[in-house]
Amino acid sequence: QVQLVESGGGLVQPGGSLRLSCVASGIAFSRYDLSWYRQAPGKERDLVAQVISAGGSTNYADSVKGRFTISRDNAKKTVYLQMNSLKPEDTAVYYCNAKDTIFRVNDFWGQGTQVTVSS
Repeated sequence: QVQLVESGGGLVQPGGSLRLSCVASGIAFSRYDLSWYRQAPGKERDLVAQVISAGGSTNYADSVKGRFTISRDNAKKTVYLQMNSLKPEDTAVYYCNAKDTIFRVNDFWGQGTQVTVSS
């Protein structure tokens, strides 16, 4: 059974930091591309950051470049999103995604974790 379990969300003041974690089980973690998406109320789910399986290169949405950092620990089957200098517009539900680089039909999502940036 495949599971992606996010944690680390919460309420933070503008300018603060949070670190999200997503622990995977039931998949060959190291061959998966891993991403964080977010969805604000009334908006579409958008890609925030991605770390690919081969080489570990990363890419980010323009809105988070220089503030967010995605990383992965294959031994722990965990992907992280370090979020610094948070802004109210970062408020959203954040979702972890894992996509198999060999069998592309294997595309899994976590349940989401709420991040609220407010004073």
